[in-house]
Amino acid sequence: MVEVLDTKEKGSDVSLATYLLVDGFKQDYQVAVVISDDSDLVEPIKLTINQLGLPVGVLHPYRMHSAELSQIAKFYRPIRQRVLKVSQFPTALVDAEGSITKPTSW
Repeated sequence: MVEVLDTKEKGSDVSLATYLLVDGFKQDYQVAVVISDDSDLVEPIKLTINQLGLPVGVLHPYRMHSAELSQIAKFYRPIRQRVLKVSQFPTALVDAEGSITKPTSW
């Protein structure tokens, strides 16, 4: 057995927040929809709504939800499990590098 500690973050929440604001400043959208339930996104969503005057809705994929996001988003809705299920890739994908198999828990 080996213990692995990996402290690197993907940075996806920072990227999403950055483009939400940059694209909002450039007026590249009229309404934004964020698919996440990460409360780290509260502040950029709040700034987009309050400072840029652009509505931001949140679709969340989990049974539990972020109370903070639900309070600030212009709309906040779950993604239905059936929709999530039919939107997934097949169990296995094959490309020139080999095959990729999704975890059975998905």
